Amino acid sequence: RRRLLWLYRSLYVVVHLAPLAHLQDASVSAGQMTDLIHTEKELVQSLRDYIKAEESKLAAVKSWANKLDALTRVSTSDPEGYLAHPVNAYKLMKRLNTEWSELETLVLQNPSDGFISNMSVHRQVFPDAEDETGAAKALMRLQDTYQLDSEAFSRGKLPGMHANALLTVDDCFDMGKTGYNDADYYHAVLWMQQALKQLDGGEESVASKADILDYLSYSVYQMGDLPRAIELTRRLVATTPGHQRAGGNLRYFERILTKQLSEQDQDQQPASEEPILLGTYQRPKDHLPERETYEALCRGEGLQMNDARRSRLFCRLQDGRRNPRLLLRPMKEEDEWDSPHIVRYLEVLSHEETEKIKELAKPRLARATVRDPKTGLLTTANYRVSKSAWLEEVDDPVIVRVNQRIEDITGLEVDTAELLQVANYGVGGQYEPHYDFSRKDEPDAFKRLGTGNRVATFLNYMSDVEAGGATVFPDLGAAIWPRKGTAVFWFNLFRSGEGDYRTRHAACPVLVGSKWVSNKWIHERGQEFRRPCGLTEEE
Repeated sequence: RRRLLWLYRSLYVVVHLAPLAHLQDASVSAGQMTDLIHTEKELVQSLRDYIKAEESKLAAVKSWANKLDALTRVSTSDPEGYLAHPVNAYKLMKRLNTEWSELETLVLQNPSDGFISNMSVHRQVFPDAEDETGAAKALMRLQDTYQLDSEAFSRGKLPGMHANALLTVDDCFDMGKTGYNDADYYHAVLWMQQALKQLDGGEESVASKADILDYLSYSVYQMGDLPRAIELTRRLVATTPGHQRAGGNLRYFERILTKQLSEQDQDQQPASEEPILLGTYQRPKDHLPERETYEALCRGEGLQMNDARRSRLFCRLQDGRRNPRLLLRPMKEEDEWDSPHIVRYLEVLSHEETEKIKELAKPRLARATVRDPKTGLLTTANYRVSKSAWLEEVDDPVIVRVNQRIEDITGLEVDTAELLQVANYGVGGQYEPHYDFSRKDEPDAFKRLGTGNRVATFLNYMSDVEAGGATVFPDLGAAIWPRKGTAVFWFNLFRSGEGDYRTRHAACPVLVGSKWVSNKWIHERGQEFRRPCGLTEEE
């Protein structure tokens, strides 16, 4: 039983505490998530096989015990009379020499060997502590972007979702610890408060109230709310009078508050009894200056497309200037934005083509990289969280067709373009505001390619997204929502070759679902006659 309990606990730790494989800040593809689901199912079946073997073993041992119990009751009631019969004497010798040895062998058998072996095989792709931390940070990113309080998350109340995906007290506690260990006291407060609320509501947990109050009170202090920190520390002292830090912290907090009130000539006010929610404390500023605008657009707020601008948007059939491949089946083109001109093309990729591209990309998906402006080398970054793969024409005829289609639609040369990049944004996947083209402060960004700057971007949407995942342009106030089979296109450079800084854009975090895209970055070389240079800087 102890062994069985240990295995149950081990499986819980493996499956429940670290559910995402090699996230690296939650950068995980749908294909890898699917593989993990099947791995977990296989492990559960292996566990059931172990339980069945253990039960069978215990049943055999129990049968032995029952048989021997009845036998020993008879033999011990009159040992001499029992042994007077020669058959009983022989069977006693046989039992002690042979049958008890067989029973010993049976008891020493370990039915868990198969399960442990199976675990060892799969452990190579199991998540680690860094992956679990990445998954927690992904939830916090979603919480901030879409203004979801911890209560909504813990109860699985996400837009358009009614799944029974709940966070326990211990889950919330672990979320809070992730923030705390990263000196992110803002999120530590939100999640420790939720853990305390659920614990006070009667939920059972491994984490104690003292543990939660300890983290919560200090995090609240770090957020500058001394009255509430004092009130929470007093609760901690009342809960655990001998707590090694609580008494010292309480005296320290009270001394600081008294000094502050004395300097400001104010009377002490009681701590707020309102629950700590989003907005109770100010979220710390970070590296992104347009953070609030960016996240508002991700929520569908702050859009700048008014009626006057909308009246200048049209849809049309586009034949690529009478391109032979588009004459009989012209592309359906819709204006998404007037200036800079952003268009969407409908029915660019068929379902079969998108599935084939995903199939080709899945085995190659790796953490997406960005180019370091100082070194020019590719590296990973926390502001770009996705998995990507590069596909070339020799991989499959479908890539040849897609590249040709992009050239036909845009009228631009794609032989000098970068390979088709496929990206998958899983839980919390995003790409914060960035430029596709290289700026003047990074002149060597594409020097290695020898094809000039990125003149245009062609972005294919290869999946619908249940919630989140928009492509937004913070400087424009524009948001473009993924629609499977469509593509959007814009120029990053003016005809003069100068960068159009209005095209700074971002991929919003995926809230619910999985976002697949593929993009083609088209370069300047080869466009000399297809898109002639303009006479002015912004032409």
